[in-house]
Amino acid sequence: MLTRALPLLILGLQPWLHAGDWPRFRGLRGDGMSDEKEWLGAWPGGQPKRVWKQAVGVGFSSMAVSSGRVVTVGHNGMKDGGEDTIACLDADTGATVWKHTYPQALADHYYEGGTSATPTIDGGKVYTIAKSGIVHCLELATGKVLWQRDLAKELGLKVPEWGFAGAPHVHGDKVVFNAGDAGVALSKADGKTVWTSGKGSAGYGTPVPFAPGGKTALALFSLRHVIAVDPDTGKELWRHPWKTKYDVNAADPVVSGDLMMLSSGYGTGATAIRFDATSARQVWKNETLRAHMQAPVASGGFAYGIDGDGGSGDSRLKCIEMATGKVVWESPKAETGVLTAADGKLIWVTGRGELIVVRMDPTKYDELARSQVTGGKVWSTPVLSNGRLFVRTWKGDLLCLDVKAAGGVS
Repeated sequence: MLTRALPLLILGLQPWLHAGDWPRFRGLRGDGMSDEKEWLGAWPGGQPKRVWKQAVGVGFSSMAVSSGRVVTVGHNGMKDGGEDTIACLDADTGATVWKHTYPQALADHYYEGGTSATPTIDGGKVYTIAKSGIVHCLELATGKVLWQRDLAKELGLKVPEWGFAGAPHVHGDKVVFNAGDAGVALSKADGKTVWTSGKGSAGYGTPVPFAPGGKTALALFSLRHVIAVDPDTGKELWRHPWKTKYDVNAADPVVSGDLMMLSSGYGTGATAIRFDATSARQVWKNETLRAHMQAPVASGGFAYGIDGDGGSGDSRLKCIEMATGKVVWESPKAETGVLTAADGKLIWVTGRGELIVVRMDPTKYDELARSQVTGGKVWSTPVLSNGRLFVRTWKGDLLCLDVKAAGGVS
């Protein structure tokens, strides 16, 4: 009940949103769950229909979808003369509506590099953050730059080793970034600084809205803690230690009731903490789920996540009881992948581009459909919006697949 109340409690009534929109990373509530009902969990002939394919540049940003537009960010793949491009596409056709390009390093530090953070759409505007800390606010309709900032240079913030990666989070008249010790808030209207939290290095997760004691808060991953902050003032409410090898806290915290689950790779594992408005305490900790970058999806007191330590191929989808940390079931061996969920089903795209639909059943692994939809590495979280499934590879192939049920969403 609490998590379903978040759209009203935290995000407020937003008349610009359309049914089925996915305006930010991991959806409206930041929980990886879509509210769509009328979509196919299996496809005629065993293969979903490809509607269009578009090249959007190198990187791992996911997509934001609103008002018939899809926005993502990609890199031109060049170490010298590198550029990021914010691209807005027509959701129906894949045609380019507008692009905005700016200088940015590839930053291929132990991996392919390219973009990390997903754009956020709010009130007809697009907010982005680059690895270096360059922030843009653009007009969704035209791509016109309304304002921009360089957070690292202007505020003296340390850039994380793999760059800024958390998506912008909109709260009222502010946009909050996981930057500095525990967040930075800017005015949505003009980009002016509202509050800061110190100049240290941030973690790699997106601010996650939750409601300890019924009051709006954000959970932010730092390098070695999860920190609850008041989004209005930046005041720290509490922090809980969570240290990971190489300081890679990247998979967003997952909230269910008064439990918050944290999970990281590189041998770290997972923990559940029970929180209130002023404190948090550990309930359990084990190594059963080592989420490298993809956060689990929680439903009915269970978390469904991919145990893929450090991005290795020896990965399994697991169902974890959040109250105890017990593994209820695990899938057959599969590649590291990414997850979204809707209508009681998990949408799992493996690291090699295979689309698998699995029922969110806490009693057993129940696979409903499987199809090879693309090739190459897939680390970008898939997006289900208005009967379309958007899947992106690291090389920048963005696919739109038709998963509408007959007589369903249009």
